[in-house]
Amino acid sequence: MFSKILIANRGEIALRIIRACKQLGIQTVIVYSEADKDSLPVRLADEKVCIGPANASKSYLNHRAIVSAARLTQADAIHPGYGFLSENADFAELVTESGICFIGPTADNIRTMGDKVAAKVQMMTARVPCVPGSDGALPSDDDEVLAIARQVGYPVIIKAASGGGGRGMRVVDKEADLLSAIALTQTEAKANFGSAVVYMEKYLQHPRHIEIQVLSDTHGNAIYLGERDCSMQRRHQKVIEEAPAPGITEQQRQQIGQACVTACQKMQYRGAGTFEFLFEDGEFYFIEMNTRVQVEHTITEMVTGIDIVREQIRIAAGLPLAHSQADVTLQGHAFECRINAENSRTFLPNAGRIDYCHLPAGCGVRVDSHIESGYLVPPAYDSLIAKICVHDQSRAAAIQKMQGVLAEASITGIDTNIELHQRLFTDAGFCDGQMSIHYLSEWIQDNV
Repeated sequence: MFSKILIANRGEIALRIIRACKQLGIQTVIVYSEADKDSLPVRLADEKVCIGPANASKSYLNHRAIVSAARLTQADAIHPGYGFLSENADFAELVTESGICFIGPTADNIRTMGDKVAAKVQMMTARVPCVPGSDGALPSDDDEVLAIARQVGYPVIIKAASGGGGRGMRVVDKEADLLSAIALTQTEAKANFGSAVVYMEKYLQHPRHIEIQVLSDTHGNAIYLGERDCSMQRRHQKVIEEAPAPGITEQQRQQIGQACVTACQKMQYRGAGTFEFLFEDGEFYFIEMNTRVQVEHTITEMVTGIDIVREQIRIAAGLPLAHSQADVTLQGHAFECRINAENSRTFLPNAGRIDYCHLPAGCGVRVDSHIESGYLVPPAYDSLIAKICVHDQSRAAAIQKMQGVLAEASITGIDTNIELHQRLFTDAGFCDGQMSIHYLSEWIQDNV
């Protein structure tokens, strides 16, 4: 096991990793920007190293500064958390070449799964169901492109191979718009991601977003930890997640989970990962794999009792999985609300100082957050400030519990989206589980 881990992140995920390390008896080092010098994770880490100003490109995205900090403090490993450099293959490679363990998959795995075309080919090889579309990058011949679209059927969606987070995508409803849409997406992809490669998929009308959590070690073992429903999204950004997904049968869960396990074993994947699918009319369609811990790992931990961050660290240290598939049972239901520093109706970010902060607690309640009364929310980073989670015996009971928990939460001095969550947890359609990835956007149009 490692003796010291450097945490290359900030906020609640940095605090989450510190806690896991303390439980394993591992010393922690945190790198931080000048904007985060007084934050709770910086105060709780055993050692801390300032690596630059608030601008992330000069601090949290500075590969060499982070590796230098690890060398300076003699850290054995680096945990990247999520976001920032967590899925940067060049960074993972630099860490490994520096003789430090990267807590995550190999650089090759990150590169393959970060390229949506290569990832889809990998999944097709492993017989993971994929959205009908082009078998790889779109050809340069216009007639071939038009023929593929006719075979797939309109509407189609054009996606950048290196895109993510809802960027680099364009829906096309009719053939007359196809070629111009492809050209525009290619131009945007080149500007934003450095690659103009795009591919085509069938655009599903009302799918749900279902993801499968996996753990895979270096001894050939892999398991899946059930699924999460992340359909409540605004502009492709998740707002509410739940586990397990409503309406998924045990047979469907086992079938898609085993397909993901097989894919991990075929590509010798290492660590935690998430296979993301669109789910429509009882069918799963692979869209991408996230090669890191997810924001919403919390609810999977609540329904399985398995500490995903702890397992990440153990796997990176070369230990076999602490659990077999037979150990994995889903108990009850869990929700996560992403609390952002933003207005509930305009959705504009609202950085600033928190005057008063009371976060809820109680049986079956979990709050992952780095904020406190007097904390200054910096404007330089993502607006996520807390994850409020609940667990209960059934979905209905968990909804009722979340209603009470949200009523208890109080954050003043800045705007938050707590009010939005309160309204959603009394919405009939959401409470009945009748949502698709478009549900929240349509709800906002009608209710905000």
